[in-house]
Amino acid sequence: MTGIAVLGSTNMDLVAYAAIAPKRGETVTGREFRTIPGGKGANQAVAAARAGGDVSMIGAVGSDEFGVRLRHTLESSGVDTDLLHTAEGPSGTAHIVVDDEGGNSIVVIPGANGTITALAPGEEALIATADTLLLQLELPLSAVLDGARAARRHGVRTVLTPAPAQPLPLELLSATDLLVPNEHEAATLAGVADPHRAAETLLRQVPEVVITLGSAGSLYASRDTAPLTVPAPQVTAVDTTGAGDTFVGALAVALGEGKPIEQALAWASAAAALCVQRPGASTSMPYRPEIDAS
Repeated sequence: MTGIAVLGSTNMDLVAYAAIAPKRGETVTGREFRTIPGGKGANQAVAAARAGGDVSMIGAVGSDEFGVRLRHTLESSGVDTDLLHTAEGPSGTAHIVVDDEGGNSIVVIPGANGTITALAPGEEALIATADTLLLQLELPLSAVLDGARAARRHGVRTVLTPAPAQPLPLELLSATDLLVPNEHEAATLAGVADPHRAAETLLRQVPEVVITLGSAGSLYASRDTAPLTVPAPQVTAVDTTGAGDTFVGALAVALGEGKPIEQALAWASAAAALCVQRPGASTSMPYRPEIDAS
């Protein structure tokens, strides 16, 4: 099994489904509401575990009912939660509107995630035993930096999903082996909309970049090879929430197993394509036999 540590967020997703998402100042009538375990960190942990990785989660849940459910969801997917702390107060929440085209808009309230400002005792030792560390930006940046530094000290591959998009310190980028933004995040970081040009710009700061392009697939670029575009399976999206995290979790497993980059990207895209055909984030993530068969 591929050893993957995830330092990241856990959120309860509060999801409203409506034909069209409301504009500013507008009220619309939805057709359904669900509470679904999520958070970018937890999503990537669940995706990687279901894809066949040996996954450990570092983070925090609240002392509320959401926290109990978030921990159970991780454990039931095979994620080790020994270093998932319980913080007094509410768990993180994400307030999501999903429209009939499968698109979404999200407001995240950090809750317990905001208490993780640095690595706690035992967490660097866990990272040191992993092949890969997955990072995102829903924890305080100081904690993300602390994790990246620890991974660098121990020669652990660091994969960073720069979401929510924000300016990043050079130290974090310098400690990142693989940056995986979507096309909007890449444009924000690079200051240019075209994905190929954005990748060229980002390669000045990190050695490898994968830009996810939604239904168009993904773009891989590195300092040593020509850019590579891998198409995604063409499917009808029901809910795109969690698709990017599914892609990253599956990609981490594939790379850890030594799959060539083109094969790894195609396999991760297959996982994401399965995810978008089902509602929810963690609830929609496929298991390895489904990915292999697709």
